[in-house]
Formats: sequence, structure tokens, C-alpha cells
Amino acid sequence: MTGPTNVSSKRKLRLENKKKKMAALLDIVKLNECDRQKNKLHQQDHQKEPNFAMIAEPSAKKFKPEQKEDGSANVDFVKPKLEGEAFDELKKMLRDKTNKIRNSPKFRLRDMGESATLKIRLENRSPLFLSDIQHLIMYSQVGVHSPYSPTRWCSLEKYNRLKSVNLLIVENVSLYHYEAFESEFQFLKSNFEHKIEFVSPLSYRGDIIKELSMVPLSATQMRKLINEYGTMADAAKNCTEIFDTVKNFFPIDECPSEPRETISGLPASDKFSRTQLLLSGWQMIEENFPLPIKGLVERKYADYKLTKEKYKNVTPTSPMVGIDCEMCRTSTGELELTRVSAVNEKHEVFYDTLVKPDNKIVDYLTRFSGINSKMMRSVTKKLKDVQNDLRRILPDDVILVGQSLSNDLHALKMMHPYVIDTSVIYNITGDRARKSKLQTLAQEFLNETIQSGHGHCSNEDSLACMKLTQLKLKKHLYFGDAIMGSIFTEQRAYPDIGTSSYATSMLRQCTKMDKTASVVGVDDTADKYKFYVDKNVTREVTNIACTSETSNRGVVKKFCENLNRYSLNVGQIRIAETELDNSNKAFNTLDKWIGEVYACAEMPTLLAVMFGGQKDGGNGACFLQLHREYV
Repeated sequence: MTGPTNVSSKRKLRLENKKKKMAALLDIVKLNECDRQKNKLHQQDHQKEPNFAMIAEPSAKKFKPEQKEDGSANVDFVKPKLEGEAFDELKKMLRDKTNKIRNSPKFRLRDMGESATLKIRLENRSPLFLSDIQHLIMYSQVGVHSPYSPTRWCSLEKYNRLKSVNLLIVENVSLYHYEAFESEFQFLKSNFEHKIEFVSPLSYRGDIIKELSMVPLSATQMRKLINEYGTMADAAKNCTEIFDTVKNFFPIDECPSEPRETISGLPASDKFSRTQLLLSGWQMIEENFPLPIKGLVERKYADYKLTKEKYKNVTPTSPMVGIDCEMCRTSTGELELTRVSAVNEKHEVFYDTLVKPDNKIVDYLTRFSGINSKMMRSVTKKLKDVQNDLRRILPDDVILVGQSLSNDLHALKMMHPYVIDTSVIYNITGDRARKSKLQTLAQEFLNETIQSGHGHCSNEDSLACMKLTQLKLKKHLYFGDAIMGSIFTEQRAYPDIGTSSYATSMLRQCTKMDKTASVVGVDDTADKYKFYVDKNVTREVTNIACTSETSNRGVVKKFCENLNRYSLNVGQIRIAETELDNSNKAFNTLDKWIGEVYACAEMPTLLAVMFGGQKDGGNGACFLQLHREYV
């Protein structure tokens, strides 16, 4: 007779369990109602996110519920726990969200990037270059396989998690327009975290499409091409991916000159043209040379002078002059020029003078400069006198030679287009970032001991630089270069410095790793990009699409359609001068278009809007935003 009793017992147990569940549910309802009353200002957030208060924290203090007079528990202040499937589901959701955040791409500015942001006062800001943005785009597509890295100014982590990278270029609009009509760019201002000034190519007679599309060859690429084609000139002629390009920042006569790599007319002692050792415009930027670029001249280099008013084209017979300067620390805390020496190719010192700084010397730095108070006692020549001397005696096609020559030109407060830097053309470390001292190079290659006395001697140092350059010209282009010539070490540098005299396609670089790219531009813009994709226009490149539209609105519409179909998208529109007459309307419309692009892009994506600048009208601005689900 145990059957009915067992059934009754089970029924009682089920009823008890139901009562417990109902009691727990009532507790949760009470707590939720309490939360709603306390958090009215955050009601919307509670609707989107789970109620995490329902999970008891491991460190929470446990307490025994009070009992009422009838013996039941007073649970008004008990914090219940989720159990069973509901708790497991919530844990899974939290775990998935944590993994998404952990694996989400991350973008941040480094010091160089921070100094270019619009948050910095204009007089203290150091704008980036278009090549910096180009390096970020390439890295976002192929990562470490990119020939150049954007680490100079920014960091992009988990680049391979990006669904797309989208760049919208606006021609004929500059940083000035953004700052003058900021109220018309409400969406751009509010939704793009990073706002950066960059030097517009228009400020130095450049072309934004050309400079964005063309990537200077790295040393590794050059070596491969030379092994395949014999010379870089032959590679540029026969390879559809290689372009010949020269960039000038200086006022140079536009008269025809023989090619840089010509062999005819070389000095008897030279095995190749000395013009091949010249730093390119890109390398001069990398090595921090002062350059007459609009935006920098007015601020950073306001008191700098050109070595000549006008320059002739450099040739394989252009004279070389070795330059070296010594500096002392003055009351301003900065280093100022105290001695300059110049030596010619016959190893004759034809200019050597001490210079009295504009401010009082507080540290002669004798152990480095070789200068002491006795030497400077009767010196009257000032920096402006030295500048005038050099402007008068230097030829207008002279090639300046020196070790870390940018430091000397900054000390002279002068700018020059043709330079050979021994710290660049010689490398015995196998790492471009680690440069050898002039003393080490002289000992290794000239078998000479320099700087063995009390400090440096500018005569001795300038002569050593001249001898090192002449030695390389007697040998071969890669002599003394561990990266290019595979001497001393097989270690390769990343990124290794090549030359901007020859370049390859940025879009081709970005689509090396099964990536795809699209370009859509107004009028003939897309055709220009297509040329830099492949010089042979009859050959179709299937993973790069170039489309032309007849209107800005058409470009934006097509650009939005492509955003989630290609890994890299470039759109280029042009605001006409007539539209700028009604700037408020034009910029308000532009801001709406930017909002459309932002809304169409699937997360996570890297969005960039670039105001390309105006000719003689100010620098450009680049607005960057990593658009992702979790910030």
C-alpha cells in the first residue's frame, strides 16, 4: 500500500518546488521594480543590456534572511541568483561579448600622430604627410607584408579583423574650410575621433592621386627587380608595376636634364652616377630634413633660408661639398651653431669659421663639439653672416655631403635639395634604424682614426664624409650597405629604405593577399587611379575595380554600394569653386554624405575622410574613426 503515499509525496515535493520558484520570481520582480525606481535616468540602457544586478558577485557578503512572526522569511532585501539554463545563457552572452571586445581592432595615435592633431595649437602642430596615411592604408590591408609601416605616427591592432577600410577624398577643400565652417560639419565633428593635419601635395606642386597611388620601392623590392631586369631603368621600362617618379620641393629650373642613372659623362673616378646616392624627397622627410613645404615654412621654419634662390638640375658631374657643424648649448636650452666647415672634392677646406650664437653659451659641450671659451672669446661672426657666405659661394647644383646632415642644416637654419647622407648610404648593422657613428665608418672603411682628441673637429668630420662618399662611388651602389649588399650580416631591416625615384602601385600592394579594392571618382579621377594600377591599360586587373561617375552624388552612392563588397574602398569627389561661393550649403551637404557613408559601413571598419587642400590655400585634414560595435 505504498503507491498512493509515494504519489502524494511527489506531488507535495512538486508543489513545494513551485512555491519556491514563485517566491524567487516575486523577489526578482521586487528587485527589478526597485532598480527601475532608482535608475530612471538609465532606463534605456537597462532595456538594451541584461540586468547584471541579478548575478550575485563572488565577493558579495552573504547574510541570513530575517524571519517574520509567522515563521516565513522576509526576502525584501535578499539578492537572488540566476540558476540553471538562464544563468548559463547569460554567462555565454557575457563571454561572447568579452571575446568580441578582445578581438576587436584597435587604433591609436603615437606621439608623432598626437602632435599633428587639431587639438594641438597651430604654432606647435607638426602635420603629417600623405605618405603617412598611405602607409596606414597599406598596413590595414596586408599587415606586416606591407613594404612600409605606419608605426611612425599610429598603431593599428587586429587589422585582419576589419571588414573594410574606406577612404573618402574631397578635392578643393582644406583644413581652413573645416575650421572656418566647423558648424556645418556637425556629423564629422561628432563621430570622427581623430582629426589630423597633413601637408597637402598641392603645397609643393604635387598631385594627391599620384602620391597616394605610388609607393616608393623598398630596398628589398629594388634588389629583386635589379636581379630580374639588370637595372632600375630597365625595370621601369619593362615591368608594368614599376613607375619612374621624381619629387621636388625646391625651386628648380624645369629645363631638360639627363636621366639620373645615366652612365655617360661620369667623372673618371666614379663607377656610377652620384645622383643615385641623393636622398629622395621621401627620405628627406624620414630623416627630418628641413623642407620648404607650405605649412611648415610659416611655422616651424619661419627663420630658415634656402641655400640658393634658384637651383639647377643636378647631374652626375655636379660638385660635392662636405659640410659639418658644431653646436653649443645656450641660455634658451637649445643647441646653437658655433662652428661650420666645408671641404671640396680635392679634400681642401675652403670654408671654416667660428660662429657667435645669438644667445649666451651656458655649456660649450667641449667633449662633443671641441669648442671652449678661449676659442669663442673674440668671435663676432653671426649665423646670418654664415648663411650669406654659403649662399654666395655654393654652386646652384651643388650636392651637400655629411653625416646625419639634417642636424647640420637645422643648425645652419638652411634648406637644400641635393644631399648625400653617409649615415644612410652606409649601414653595417643590418637595421636602418640603427645608424653607425662616423668614427666607426671611418675606421671600418677608411682605416682612419678620427675624433680621438678633445671633442670633434668639423674639418676632420666633413673630410671623412667626403672620403666615404668618394669611396662608395669608386666601388658600387651597394658597397658598405649590409641590407642591400649583404655584407657583414644577412639580417634584413623592416622597413628597409629604398628610393622614391621609382615606385609601385599602392592598390597593387594592398591586393597582394587575396584582398580586393575599388575606386570610384568623379569625371576622369578613376582613370588616373587605373593608370597607376597598371601602365598597360589593355591588361585587366580583376581584383581592383575603377569606376567613374559624372557627379559627386553619384560617387557617394556608388561608394556606399561598394563599402561592404571590397576590403578597400577609395572614393574621390570634387567641390567646385562655384560651390564654395555658397560654402554653408556645400559643406552641409558634404557632412550629410559623410553621414551616409558612416551608416552604410558594416562594423568593424576603418573610416577616413580626407580634405585634400587647395593650391596656395592651406594644408589638408584627415578625419579617422575606427567604427566598431564595442568602444
